[in-house]
Amino acid sequence: MSPLRNRNLSVMPLQEFVLDGFGGGPQTQALLFALFLALYVVAVLGNLTMIVVITLDARLHSPVYFFLKNLSFVDLCYSSVIAPKALATFLSSSKVITFEGCATQFFFFSLLVTTEGFLLAVMAYDRFVAICSPLRYPITMRPSVCARLMLGCYSGGSFNSILQTSFTFSLPFCSSNHIDHFFCDVPPLLKLACADTTINELLLFGLCGLIIVGTILVIFISYGYITVTILRMRSGGGRHKLFSTCGSHMTAVSLLYGTVFVMYAQPGAVESMEQGKVVSIFYTLVIPMLNPLIYSLRNKDVKDALRRLGQRHTAT
Repeated sequence: MSPLRNRNLSVMPLQEFVLDGFGGGPQTQALLFALFLALYVVAVLGNLTMIVVITLDARLHSPVYFFLKNLSFVDLCYSSVIAPKALATFLSSSKVITFEGCATQFFFFSLLVTTEGFLLAVMAYDRFVAICSPLRYPITMRPSVCARLMLGCYSGGSFNSILQTSFTFSLPFCSSNHIDHFFCDVPPLLKLACADTTINELLLFGLCGLIIVGTILVIFISYGYITVTILRMRSGGGRHKLFSTCGSHMTAVSLLYGTVFVMYAQPGAVESMEQGKVVSIFYTLVIPMLNPLIYSLRNKDVKDALRRLGQRHTAT
């Protein structure tokens, strides 16, 4: 944003923002509330179920399900960072969020979404080792290694979140405090800045682009080797099972990376606020809702564990 355009605007320390969200009257707000509530409830129940089932069933205590449990935890957390405040604003005439609350919401959202991106890359590497080097798998993916990989995912998410949050919320904001979104995110916040935001936009596109390209390279290389290995198998049943298992992961990868790329890693993303709101619904609520369904409906081990858990509950 050009400084010349803002010479006559008053710059003052903001104490709060207003989340404008979506337009429309009370009926539209009620419909949006019902939609968000349904998506959030299904996301919470689905991800909690995955966490409980994997924790309680000893047969699922393996690296792939350790990562899947962490994926459910991340999905549960980042949908919970966004949905409750959005639901409250749909029912209230006051759509205010404090400056500190806005910064906190953005920090945890950025941390968790970035962590999920790294985690999906780690899950692809896990499948690569399991399928291409099965004899070395127990040693390569031993518990200590899995724990370090998860620590790396959270550390990468924290690094990106700290940079994005500190650069964004150190900007001077104009007298307008209305955020054209239903949660605190970088693109609408940059529109309120009274200073040149070129560095912030470069950081947003550059860092997000680097993370997306880097993790996608890991995923594509892993699945390239996996595909070659599967095609060399003589057993048709084995090929079908492995393709089905890997298909669940690739579906989750496509959903997250497709929407994040549209929102953050292309020029002009900052300008398209209305499109951004719709895309944001998809990756803040729809994807956390779909991931448990994708991994449970296409995974025989998870379905068997759910059945065993149900039988144990019925027996007691």
